[in-house]
Amino acid sequence: MIEMNHRLRRLYNEPNREDIIYFLETSQKDELNALYSFADQIRKQYVGDAVHLRAIIEFSNYCRCGCLYCGINRANTRVQRYRISREEIVSIAADAYKSGYRTVVLQSGEDPTYSIDDYIYIIRKIKKLGDIAITLACGEKEEEEYFYFYSAGADRYLLKHETSDPILYDRLNPGMSLENRIKCLKTLKRIGYQTGSGIMIGLPGQTIESIADDILFFLEMDIDMIGCGPFIPHPDTPLKDSPVGSEELTYRVLAINRIVTRNTLLPATTALSTINEHEGRKLALMRGANVVMPNVTPLKYRQLYEIYPNKKRIEVSSTDMIRDLETQFHQIGRYISHSPGDRYQEDPYIANGHC
Repeated sequence: MIEMNHRLRRLYNEPNREDIIYFLETSQKDELNALYSFADQIRKQYVGDAVHLRAIIEFSNYCRCGCLYCGINRANTRVQRYRISREEIVSIAADAYKSGYRTVVLQSGEDPTYSIDDYIYIIRKIKKLGDIAITLACGEKEEEEYFYFYSAGADRYLLKHETSDPILYDRLNPGMSLENRIKCLKTLKRIGYQTGSGIMIGLPGQTIESIADDILFFLEMDIDMIGCGPFIPHPDTPLKDSPVGSEELTYRVLAINRIVTRNTLLPATTALSTINEHEGRKLALMRGANVVMPNVTPLKYRQLYEIYPNKKRIEVSSTDMIRDLETQFHQIGRYISHSPGDRYQEDPYIANGHC
């Protein structure tokens, strides 16, 4: 392990708000470099050099929610809406599986049109393809629905809470409540899902202190996958004139999450690749990330699923995409995992605080 100053060692051994805030704010370049280096070593020690691929299928851009930051919110009348049939969803997943993906992420707006039977049909058909994991990212549901999806074979559920600041949450998500969001996350954990959450960095009204609270929330909830990307304003939302979230601050959050949570699944988000197309993904992988989420949604739909503008799109086949990623990863000493990529178990030696 690298030589650590007392703050970095304490951050690792006894995660606390004061040290998290310190590393989110520090202007000392040597301390920042030490943070990133240590996060990369923690990543290597706890989860190894494998990068897990998640094939995203954006199957509907209908949404009943009015979140002020989201380009597909219900109030945006300029969106050309679509829904993919359950048979086509299964077909897209089958193509991804043949190309080498071992996890698919079924993502949508909060679209109540799909029934429980639709989800069960899709999940069971995809599970029959082989050794493949299914992540659902479909918003808030009733406990009964979560249970049926899990019983049908869904493995993971991604439900980002965006901010743990209740006042900011209420302001940005009219008609919704942070309390219910957290209740859903707890329900998912209790049922048995590998549960993901996350935040946007740079939301208007967000503070460094609230970001520190988010990181501690991930730790307290034992979240299995944490997605943190920069906020990118959409021109058709009330936040259209807000500044883009800080790329540098996003890397700091990523690194601190790795040090604090150790063996979680941390993606190099698409939003990072959008604001830094050439190096965003690579830098994230060098600062704690171990997941990449390529989009395999057919282009005719993908261009309509615009949560934020200029979303990085790769208009090549799934097989070519994997070859390209393999080359990129090799350049930084990493390789593609060919398993579904569940969260790793902790090494008991390290879990006891030895470093």
